[in-house]
Amino acid sequence: MTQFQSPLLRLLDERGYIHQLTDAGALDALTLKQVVPGYIGFDATAPSLHVGSLVQIMMLRRLQQAGHKPIVVMGGGTTKVGDPSGKDESRKMLTAEGIQANIASIRTVFERLLVFGDGPTDAVMVDNDEWLSQLGYVELLRDVGPHFTINRMLTFDSVKLRLEREQPLTFLEFNYMILQAYDFRELASRVGCRLQMGGSDQWGNIVNGIELTRRMDGTEVYGLTTPLLTTADGAKMGKTAAGAVWLNEDQLPAYDFWQYWRNADDRDVGRFLRLFTDLPLDEIARLEALDGSEINAAKVALANAVTTLVRGVESATAAEATAAATFAGGGIGESLPVLDCAEGDIGLIDALVGLKFAASRGDAKRLISGGGARVDGEAVADEGYRIVLGGNEVRVSSGKKKHGIVRRIAGG
Repeated sequence: MTQFQSPLLRLLDERGYIHQLTDAGALDALTLKQVVPGYIGFDATAPSLHVGSLVQIMMLRRLQQAGHKPIVVMGGGTTKVGDPSGKDESRKMLTAEGIQANIASIRTVFERLLVFGDGPTDAVMVDNDEWLSQLGYVELLRDVGPHFTINRMLTFDSVKLRLEREQPLTFLEFNYMILQAYDFRELASRVGCRLQMGGSDQWGNIVNGIELTRRMDGTEVYGLTTPLLTTADGAKMGKTAAGAVWLNEDQLPAYDFWQYWRNADDRDVGRFLRLFTDLPLDEIARLEALDGSEINAAKVALANAVTTLVRGVESATAAEATAAATFAGGGIGESLPVLDCAEGDIGLIDALVGLKFAASRGDAKRLISGGGARVDGEAVADEGYRIVLGGNEVRVSSGKKKHGIVRRIAGG
């Protein structure tokens, strides 16, 4: 572990955020002398970010905790272009109205995790469409183009991988790295931004921005990336068999969000506690040292802490209560997904599809034939099984970890 002098880099280092740094000594010294504005850019391609972006949001939170200024850059402009990093295909084009609606929705999560305002260390959110849409094409070619060579751009992984796989890389996307580099230069000029952070896949883009800013304005700026974040079994963070783990409540119920963390691999618990919670390091050390079934207490602590940060304490409390009722007492908690029925009974296949435990009737049949479907805790192997509701709520389960409620609505 490197012996940094500044509280910021010590904090990031101790909690496992640092993978690559440009001129670590100079950045360490700068953060001791002044408030350093630092930014991370986020796409606006959906109404919510997912768990894969949470490590970046937490980096901005750490920046603020250490007395510096977080800048959240929403890619209203670059979303119109598309980042080829980690992609095999071109992304779908969104309307300007759709992009702005996504930004408004995404902001709600940042407002829980950062303090926004006008103070020297208060967070700000900006949209790179403000300057990119005003940038003339000839101006871009004349002023920015000479600082990039096609030879070097072709060496970046985001470009090489697409070309090696013979996947189309449009000229539109090829320009993304130039626009992101211009973002850094523009932020350095507008608000004195001196640091860009991001995932390790953004290293090339960050270095481009540093060099462009130095060449055009003579300003020294710095870059920092986090390690590629995967789970212990090698899966990409934020992806499950059921789909993306969204940060916003509208895209994913609080119980499912809580359960994602509760189901973390034993080997990931300590790392996740350091990255995604504010628990003290000595408490994290105690929790990750738990053995056997006791590690479940650490997983509950992880789920509660992350859900409280992202969704609020009420959501965390309700999700834990639901889990306790579902797994311990066999009861039904209030936060489980609910399927309302107008009739007095419903086929199990329809219930599994309605609760989104199966993507299709075929998937539901395979789940039932494989022994993964349960009604009130009892396995059901009959594809034609009908759930009789009467006036009761019935618990339907997919495997051991997904549970929902089927109930008859009043007057049905």
